[in-house]
Amino acid sequence: MTDAPSIDDVLAELAEEFDLLGDWEGRIEYVIELGKDLAPLAEVDRVETNKVPGCAAQVWLAVGREGGRLRFRADSDSALSKGNIALLLRLYSNRTPGEILSFDARAALDRLGLPSALTRQRANGLNAMVGRIRDAAMKAS
Repeated sequence: MTDAPSIDDVLAELAEEFDLLGDWEGRIEYVIELGKDLAPLAEVDRVETNKVPGCAAQVWLAVGREGGRLRFRADSDSALSKGNIALLLRLYSNRTPGEILSFDARAALDRLGLPSALTRQRANGLNAMVGRIRDAAMKAS
């Protein structure tokens, strides 16, 4: 068992941070800043099988398993996509497959107001990233 905050607690923290930012421009800038803190992805993980289809930019998502928990590593060639995946990793990484699958990502992203702040293509990419994470959880469960 871990002492890490629950996925709902992390969402509440993110929602509080987003609320403090106010307008959409500030929120998008914050998402981009999250991406700057993402650890670099090893070249060995930058392979076609780790690419997330449906994204406007190139996004790689690598999955590892440690003690029943999934750990995600990711990167993108776009600052905004990198920020989006960093936000998702904050929610999903180091969770059990059951935690991931029981979490309502659409409601969470709506709570943050993120899909409405993105272009349709970027919002579709965000959904594709969530889909890839959920697929990994289904395969691992």
